[in-house]
Amino acid sequence: MPLQRIRIRPVQTPVTFYEQPLSERLRFFLRLECLFSQTRHCLRSESGQDSHTCLGNLLEILHIIGRVDIKTEVVKELERIIATLEPLAQTPGVNHDTLDSLLVTLGGLKSHLRNMDTPIAQELRDNEFFKLLLQRSGIPGGLCDFDLPPYRHWLQRHAETRIADLRHWYGCLDTLRLSVDLILKLIRESAIPENCIAEGGIYQQSLDSASPFQLIRVTLPEDSPYFVEISGGRHRFTVRLLQASISERALQATEDIPFQLSCCAL
Repeated sequence: MPLQRIRIRPVQTPVTFYEQPLSERLRFFLRLECLFSQTRHCLRSESGQDSHTCLGNLLEILHIIGRVDIKTEVVKELERIIATLEPLAQTPGVNHDTLDSLLVTLGGLKSHLRNMDTPIAQELRDNEFFKLLLQRSGIPGGLCDFDLPPYRHWLQRHAETRIADLRHWYGCLDTLRLSVDLILKLIRESAIPENCIAEGGIYQQSLDSASPFQLIRVTLPEDSPYFVEISGGRHRFTVRLLQASISERALQATEDIPFQLSCCAL
């Protein structure tokens, strides 16, 4: 019987990512990404408590996008990325089908946002139920039953009804969500991780001011006893690794610790 050749895939070690945005625009995008992810997770559950958490996330999203002209910020970032990617069509070895498809997707999102007659999520802001919740959501404990009988009534409705409502409201943010997800994906994939050493638990590096660095990303094994703090700006940054503790003040590591570093610029 002939021997069979078996391909053994290398086991990938689970990792944890720590990120530091280098612009206020990217800071907004990362916060939105976090809230979108939490909302998606809660949408999978039928419990009233998860519906409450899901709605709370939607209200937080509305608060965030109400602070800035988020539509303009997203359109500007899409335009910047398109302008960066279009010249790659002249680069030898580029997969033109992939590039063309990506540019079409980016252009479609940009056009959709530009052609919107109203601000993002205006439908939610005009909804009387949402208006009531928004007014109370800035108060700690402001969504309690005795303050909001209509909300209490909604939470007691059948799970299918609640989830259908939540999915509709979440869908009002689809173009924003898809744009933010794609922008962050492309920025993260713009850098190849490099192996670095934090000597005595600290690492410092200067950045080329001519390159549009937007995100610093540090990768550690998931089971590492350390967590990462990143500080700095567009010209220089510092990575510190600290001993994790939930009962005492975190102390900086004293030994040399390997990690992976991605300086993302697109």
